[in-house]
Amino acid sequence: MISLLPPHSGPRFRARETAPAITDLNNLDALLLLLPISGKPDSRLPDAARWKSLHAQRKPDHGAVRLSTLGVEGQCVAGLAYCREDANAFEVLELAGKLIKQALALRPRATRIGVLAPGGGAARRRLWQEALCAAASAQAFALPSAKSIDKDAPAPAQLDQVLLFQAEATLDLRRCQAAADAGNLVRHLTALPPNVLDVAGYRRALGTLARRHGLRLRWHDEAKLRRLGAGAFLAVSQGNAARTAGIAQLSWRPRGRAKGTPDVTLVGKGILFDTGGTNLKPHRSMLDMHTDMAGSAVAVASLVALAQLKAPVAADAWLAITENNIGPRAYRPQDVVRAANGTTIQVIHTDAEGRMVLADTLALAARDKPRLIIDYATLTGACVYALTERMSGVFSNREALLPILGAAGTASGERVWGFPLPADFDSDIDSTIADVAQCAVDGKGDHILAARFLKRFVPDATPWVHVDLSSATRRGGLAHVPTEITGFGVRFTLSLLLDHKVQG
Repeated sequence: MISLLPPHSGPRFRARETAPAITDLNNLDALLLLLPISGKPDSRLPDAARWKSLHAQRKPDHGAVRLSTLGVEGQCVAGLAYCREDANAFEVLELAGKLIKQALALRPRATRIGVLAPGGGAARRRLWQEALCAAASAQAFALPSAKSIDKDAPAPAQLDQVLLFQAEATLDLRRCQAAADAGNLVRHLTALPPNVLDVAGYRRALGTLARRHGLRLRWHDEAKLRRLGAGAFLAVSQGNAARTAGIAQLSWRPRGRAKGTPDVTLVGKGILFDTGGTNLKPHRSMLDMHTDMAGSAVAVASLVALAQLKAPVAADAWLAITENNIGPRAYRPQDVVRAANGTTIQVIHTDAEGRMVLADTLALAARDKPRLIIDYATLTGACVYALTERMSGVFSNREALLPILGAAGTASGERVWGFPLPADFDSDIDSTIADVAQCAVDGKGDHILAARFLKRFVPDATPWVHVDLSSATRRGGLAHVPTEITGFGVRFTLSLLLDHKVQG
């Protein structure tokens, strides 16, 4: 049966300060070189004549990939790719993914590959080398599958090791590893069928992750949420056949920080399957709604990465975990419910359930007074229409954060676009019978209206970022990730918290 967590998280990265030697060719399935357009292969590379011939085929241009074989028996694939020197992180990741993909197509059973990106300044070498590692992990990672396998057939080999030659001294390989593993964790969880990743399955997976990484796990079930006044969450979960839904709270505390408020709280939408509820989705719109929990996967995987790195950041993750089902107890348009912070909500459309469960989760998480809250959600089609699936939308109650969010997206290769959050949009979700309407009747600007709605459940004193994950899935993959499920969000989050030091 399908495993709740990845049985193989991806290849391990190892760094070597030296260049590859001829003896390495006997132990590698591929040796891959990323060069600037103006560069050329080092004459000291093993089987230098083959590299020279490969380079001389035609004038280099950005994105070109050339393949050959090395060694006496040609058992090692030689891969050569060319990159503009001013290419941004997204472009470098995209090219690295292309190179790795083509090399692995020639050696699908590869277990060990070598990569190198020499030349240029330290910052560029670090960017290119990290991209090659990230691409190797993403390209080689197998999403969960329940396909039957011939027991007599040899099991397909998995890429176990990426050996980085001439590693840049400033490259943090532990960070590369944690980010790659966390991105693959997001992809695995998001790809799981809804009858595997049901509430009970998700709780088991979270329990395992908590034990592995030294996290504290607390589960707020429906009975407790009722006592806490979380009527918005419970309105969505009441349509479920079983009373299993709840909000998970996981905590990471670095050494010496066992007590005190979190520096950052990561909140994730975990709708395990979204039928649309009473406003039932049509077939094509419902087909992939097992991925509607991607926001929760990003939140927990980012927390795991922080723990894996033993980052000096006290962090919590709050995950709103339920389904949105149709049934005799399902909530309906024109219902009025009260959220945990006392706000009354007029229900307009039951397929806007994400903002309902997030409303209570944000309000409850805010009670711990974190220095920063970031929420992640596959929330609106309007954001997809605005940006496509190539980048995600971000909002904040601190306008000064928007350029920092954009910079973190650029640096990580997970691009984001900051949207405005003006107060006059509130008039579109005015209600005559409640404090606020859940959404507008039409869909114009729904990504902005959803953010305005969520803002009501975060105290004004708390800095808050909302990430509308329009990039959670994209047909054909995105950047270095080849699958429709992209794992978008972890790289962005780590850049924001660790590089840009945004913690309130």
